[in-house]
Amino acid sequence: MRRIDFTNTQVASSETARDINRGVVLNLIRRRQPISRASLARVSGLQRSTVSLITEQLIRERWVVKGPTGRLPRGRRPTYLRLNDSRAILVADVRPIQSTVAVADVNGRFLSQEAMPTPSDPRVAAENLAARLRHQMQLHSDRVFEGVGIGLSGRFDLTTQHVVFAPNLKWSEFDLKGPIEKATGMRVELENAANACVLAEVWFGHTEDVRDLVVVTIAEGVGTGVFANGQLVRGLNGMAGEFGHVSLDSNGPVCACGGRGCWEVYASNRAALRYYHEESSTANDMTFQDLLALAEAGDALALKALDKMAHAIGRGMRMIVAGLAPAEIVVVAEFSRLWDRFGPVIEAEVASGVLIGKAPRVRPALAEPSMARLRGTVALVLQRHFAPSAHRLEGEKAAGTRSRGRAIARQAGVI
Repeated sequence: MRRIDFTNTQVASSETARDINRGVVLNLIRRRQPISRASLARVSGLQRSTVSLITEQLIRERWVVKGPTGRLPRGRRPTYLRLNDSRAILVADVRPIQSTVAVADVNGRFLSQEAMPTPSDPRVAAENLAARLRHQMQLHSDRVFEGVGIGLSGRFDLTTQHVVFAPNLKWSEFDLKGPIEKATGMRVELENAANACVLAEVWFGHTEDVRDLVVVTIAEGVGTGVFANGQLVRGLNGMAGEFGHVSLDSNGPVCACGGRGCWEVYASNRAALRYYHEESSTANDMTFQDLLALAEAGDALALKALDKMAHAIGRGMRMIVAGLAPAEIVVVAEFSRLWDRFGPVIEAEVASGVLIGKAPRVRPALAEPSMARLRGTVALVLQRHFAPSAHRLEGEKAAGTRSRGRAIARQAGVI
């Protein structure tokens, strides 16, 4: 039995409790808007007076605005509350060939977006990205911006916030966050693309009851984001989830990371193109979109290449099932528009590797791939404001207090 040290215990302060209640109410408004104060009290279990105090605070902070007035058979007519969608977030999805910048409101609705080529030089990329983000701010000068969220095909150091592992971007260690913050005057939140897609599912999907899921992104490479026991898993150096760079064959093709036979050299879009060119004399300038179009038109070689890719995806997912046992595996991939044909191939491969019990559910993401990545970066900024205790914990220097507040918030089920 573990010995408990009762001489070193601390309890949550009343301020911590208020912050947790604030986060709970704010998230209930976000998910159930428009909603009345009475309904908020009923759903949250908080006293009506507590709900009234919190909602008045949120209205003063301009996170929440009053909506229409409801009708009841008798009594006071309720006023419905909703999020203030005049508040907006700048987001960017940085990928090896093309990046996208956009503006979304706090409900995750996109107001505008534009694409740009991704330079191989990270400094040039940062300059171009900053210019496009400033342009988006000018287009929506009537909005109040809350921050910048950036998802990228790579990993960043949690301490320095520098990009440190981006083999498909071919970037060496680089400070992407600093130049963007200087250019926009706002705080920048960085996240790996697969982790961003996890946040998109958690914040904007219908996964409230799912505590263990893995998102697998299939594009130029293969990325995985892990959501375990209701929390995003980062691991040592922020590198948790790099299943795409697990070697399946030490004599296999060379990977962008420098290794051989990694999962992504068999399961990525590039792999599917390689399979096609091994059987066809077509020029090598074909894109993955071209391959999908051929497959939709019934081209036998294109279908064969994608089938081989699907088998490789499913076989690689066996690692995830054996190691993490998730309830769901969500696939974010351009080929998911052909899910009816290739989804069963992946599901069968996964099921064949289950040791006991039923296989996890394998499904495509609710949003198309580009939107899943962007919505995840919206959530990246929102969670800083919406998580209980977040707005106060930023200013605290006591790590112990920070840990207690977050632990209590996790128990509330909204982090």
